[in-house]
Amino acid sequence: MEKPPSLGDQETRRKAREQAARLKKLQEQEKQQKVEFRKRMEKEVSDFIQDSGQIKKKFQPMNKIERSILHDVVEVAGLTSFSFGEDDECRYVMIFKKEFAPSDEELDSYRRGEEWDPQKAEEKRKLKELAQRQEEEAAQQGPVVISPASDYKDKYSHLIGKGAAKDAAHMLQANKTYGCGEATVLGRAGRGTL
Repeated sequence: MEKPPSLGDQETRRKAREQAARLKKLQEQEKQQKVEFRKRMEKEVSDFIQDSGQIKKKFQPMNKIERSILHDVVEVAGLTSFSFGEDDECRYVMIFKKEFAPSDEELDSYRRGEEWDPQKAEEKRKLKELAQRQEEEAAQQGPVVISPASDYKDKYSHLIGKGAAKDAAHMLQANKTYGCGEATVLGRAGRGTL
């Protein structure tokens, strides 16, 4: 026969049940908070859709789960959303109406942490086009001919001499080991200058 459970086992079981009950209660609270947050975001997105004067809306920074819920709500509503920011603590969501979807330049400026300014973007675009046109014009003109500032023959004449190379180029001896006769060959360099 087994002996009856000791007081320590009963105490351990009671603590485990209390901990499980606390955990279940916390999970239910978190679930309720998520449901409330979702309802609040659905109302804000609905108000945004109704306001014809707004084309985009920036939300306060939020955690990963809240951003996920907001992205889901925005997708269901038929809008476009993007998250921006560096750390999980600083990331925020911006939503846009489909007909006013942001350009790549606008998204890049938000990713860099800057505010979007359409006038600055237009100036940058014009400068970029101007630079591209200038590159195309330069390419059409052909390669640029670079002429050296000095002639290498004059620069190194103290090393190679002025007449030695010409004299050597006039008279070439054929090498018998390669099957050539003993005839003197006038090289191409002998006809002109080096």
